[in-house]
This record gives sequence, C-alpha cells and structure tokens, in this order.
Amino acid sequence: MMLRITKKLFTDLAIWMIGFGLLNGILFPIFAYGLGIEAEQVFTVTFWAATITAGLITGIINYALAMLVVKPRLKILADHMHIVESTISDANFTGNWSNCSADICRVEADSDDEIGESARAFNDLVEALFRAHKIETAVNDFSKTLSSQLELDILSKQALDLFLQYTDAMAGAILIESSGELTISAHHGITDSQYLINSDHIRKAQRTHQCQRILFPENIKIEALLASFNPREIIVIPLEFKNISLGVIVLAANKIFDKDVTRMLQLFRHSFGLALNNALAHSNLQRIAALDVLTGAYNRRFGLTRLKEEFNRAIRSDTSLGIIMMDIDHFKSVNDTYGHMVGDRVLGQIAESTYRALREGDVLIRYGGEEFLILLPGASCANSLQLGERIRRLIAESTVQDGEQSINFTASLGITAFPENNVEGELELVKHADDALYTAKHQGRNQVVLVQNNFKT
Repeated sequence: MMLRITKKLFTDLAIWMIGFGLLNGILFPIFAYGLGIEAEQVFTVTFWAATITAGLITGIINYALAMLVVKPRLKILADHMHIVESTISDANFTGNWSNCSADICRVEADSDDEIGESARAFNDLVEALFRAHKIETAVNDFSKTLSSQLELDILSKQALDLFLQYTDAMAGAILIESSGELTISAHHGITDSQYLINSDHIRKAQRTHQCQRILFPENIKIEALLASFNPREIIVIPLEFKNISLGVIVLAANKIFDKDVTRMLQLFRHSFGLALNNALAHSNLQRIAALDVLTGAYNRRFGLTRLKEEFNRAIRSDTSLGIIMMDIDHFKSVNDTYGHMVGDRVLGQIAESTYRALREGDVLIRYGGEEFLILLPGASCANSLQLGERIRRLIAESTVQDGEQSINFTASLGITAFPENNVEGELELVKHADDALYTAKHQGRNQVVLVQNNFKT
C-alpha cells in the first residue's frame, strides 16, 4: 500500500512522482561518475541543474499521463456511482427508478487491469441492484394482491398475471385441489386443460411436495399442452399450507428459467399458499353462510342473488330458465302431530329426494318455511314440467320413520319458464310460478301445474 501524505490520491501521486523525478535528477551525476564519466563533467552546477530539471520534468509528465489515462476512468466510475446513489435515494420516496436504467448506469469495461475489473464489478453491482429492485417490486405487488383479495377466482387470476409478468413465462395455470380433485382456477395460454389435470408431473409435485422442472429440446412443439410456441422449460410448483396440498402452479417459457426466477418462485410459493388457504377458507365460509343448515339448499338471500344471475345469463345467452315453486302439503299438521324435530327430518328428506331428481347445475333454494324455489338453467317449460313431475313422485314415495310410525307426505309444484313466459324481471317469473303453485294447492295438492305465456294449462 502506497504511503499516504495527504487525503487526496492524485495529490499524493504528484508528490511521489515529482519527488522521485527530483531524486533521480539529484542522484544521476553520482551514477554517471560511477560509470566512468569525469568528475569535472558531472559534478558541476550546470550538469546537476540539468539532471534535476530533467527528473522534475519526467515526474510532471508521468503525473500528467496518470491524470489523462486513469483519472477520467475513475471520474466516470464515480459519476455513475453518484447516479446510482441519487436514484436509490429518490426511489426510496418516489419509487421512480428510471434515472438509472441498466444502460445509463453501466460503465464500459475496456481494459484487463484493476480499473477494468473495478468497472466490471460496478456493473455486476448495478445488475444485482436491479435484480433486487425487480424482486422487491414483485414481492410488494404480490403482497398487495395477497393481502387485498379473498375471492378465490380473482386472487388466482391476479396471482397468475404476476407470476407470468415476473418470470417472463408465456403460459401458465393455477390448479386448486378440492375433495381430492384438481380444477383450473386461472389459466393463460392453455389449450388443453384436461391434460394438465391428468398430468403425471403435476401428480408427482403434489405427492412429493417438490417442484418439478421439465426441460424440452429445442424445436419441439407441445401444442397439446400450451399455445402454439416452443417451450424450453415447464415448471410445476406445488402449493401447500402446513404440509396440506392446496394445488399447483404451472408455468412454461420459451427459455430456461434462470436462478433468480426459481428462487423468487420459492419465495412466492409459501406466501401464495397462505393466501390461497385464506381464500379457500373464505370461500367455504361464504358457502356455509349461503346454505340452509337443515336442507343444504341455498337460503333465500343468496338464492335470490343466484336467481338474478341466472336470469341475466339466460337473457344474455338467449337460453331458457325453468322455475319451480314447491310447497309441502299440510306441513303444519306434520309439526303439530309429530313435533318440530320430525318436521325438520321431513324437510331434510324432501330436500334429499329433490336433489336426486335435479341435474348438475340446477339450484335448490329454501324460499320460506316449507317452500322451495328450484332454478333450472337451460330448461324449457316442457323440461321443467317433466322434472317437476319426477320430483313430486320421488317425494310422494319417500317416508320418514318416527318410532314404528311411517310418515308420508306430498308436495305441490308450480312451474314456468323463460322466455316462453316472457317476463321483464326474475321476480315476475317467480310470481307466476307461485300463482301456479297456488292453483296446484287449490286443485287438491300433490300435483304439478304449469304456467306458460301467462296462461294456466
């Protein structure tokens, strides 16, 4: 390490270079004498002055060359460091990193010495800084998404968008496990979702709780799985909470995922697992809140919301919507005769019999005490009438045991359908079904009555 005289490197360099030049000038006559030059020629004031002057000039020139060659490069490095420092200071408050892009802050490393190594080290530092900033931004965005969203579908879509954005993946999907089965909660660029659900790699990731990386040779096109592009790598990340499998994330890119991406995915994996568990718990609570405990049907509040959704969907897609209003015949006498506990069992049995008749997608709503509203998406009047008759028959054939007593019961049903019954709102449709139910009860109960085009038939 060079001895320091002042606190300025180039001032020290000037002192040492000029001092060394002067020393050379002073000692040169002695060296010349030692080489055999006559004393009368070297030990003169003129010769000594000449050598000292030459040494001084040499030191000054060396210093000037150092200033011309070394200082500008150090100045560039220092200026770029100031830009980085200023950008970080401003970004801490504004979030604006545009003053120090990778192009602006990089220093040209055009030498193989320590100066060039310093430039390369600085460039590596800048790149590391931008990677850290990218990860920090990703973490912040991800945290905001996770902390602000409990709706499962929205959470999955927003999370997948962030996964694609920060990993440069071109396609991906989030699959959620429910009752041992996988369903796609969000996807982008997927053309064959069934392939994902049945993939051995996804099953293995769930079973082992380990990420699965699938590498493809170049020029291999996997059209059965993703959009039409050539994937180089597919990565499957299992999602879990407290060692309980919640699903998987699938990402595909046309290049190999780098180390930073895989590390970031591991970071996101645990955070998303927690958020996904919260969203699933919220979804279950919503489902429980929407259901009638006794019958498992939607309660009236959530049922009417579902009715509005189905009615609007029927209008938009120009499809049918069947409506059945059902009431248990003489239910008050069942309660009065056998008690409310038996009455509750009767309600449960009627709901069970009704579910046996309903199709997938049909909706059962407990509309009142012993009244039920049934939504039949896609069903015409004829379809609804056929289904209503099956429900009536199944209920009439069912019984509830109270000791040795077998309790039989029946139900009356009023039916209509949109657009055959061309109403302006869903509640008007319910009113027409209710009118048909009133007619069924007035005509003797245990029967089905259809209203079509506002006329009873």
